[in-house]
Amino acid sequence: MESNGVAPPVYTASQLVEMSQAQLDALFRASPAGPIPDGEAEGTAIIAVDAEISELAAKVINLLVWKGKVFDAKQGNLRNMVSPLGIKAVIAEVYRGESWFDGKDCIVLDYSKTSLVAHWVRDEIREISPGLYLGIVFWDHDKLINFSLDFSHNQ
Repeated sequence: MESNGVAPPVYTASQLVEMSQAQLDALFRASPAGPIPDGEAEGTAIIAVDAEISELAAKVINLLVWKGKVFDAKQGNLRNMVSPLGIKAVIAEVYRGESWFDGKDCIVLDYSKTSLVAHWVRDEIREISPGLYLGIVFWDHDKLINFSLDFSHNQ
């Protein structure tokens, strides 16, 4: 419960896929960083163009390219689950830092020192519901797309 006695809304990955870019940006701005996650998360790519196109793109990306991430909070890193087989590859450092998006606290997924393939990539995440994080992908300093990470099956 929040201090005003009203519980914050609970979101799902499927709801996020249907949101506009403005709604996703507002939700990210309004959310706390939350704890650095630990364990396996199901990932959903969010390409906020049109709800129908975004849902189809999310399904194709999840089936063929990217399935999610596996975090090791103690080691401060993660591995992406890629390919239809969910191979654990593409490592990132994980730490709290200042968001490139809005300057507030976030959890940074930094590939600059750990990946030849993705060293231009930086992700930022914030917890928007218990066990559900909303993320932003940056290429260099350019904001590309959003994604969600769902840890609910770990709880």
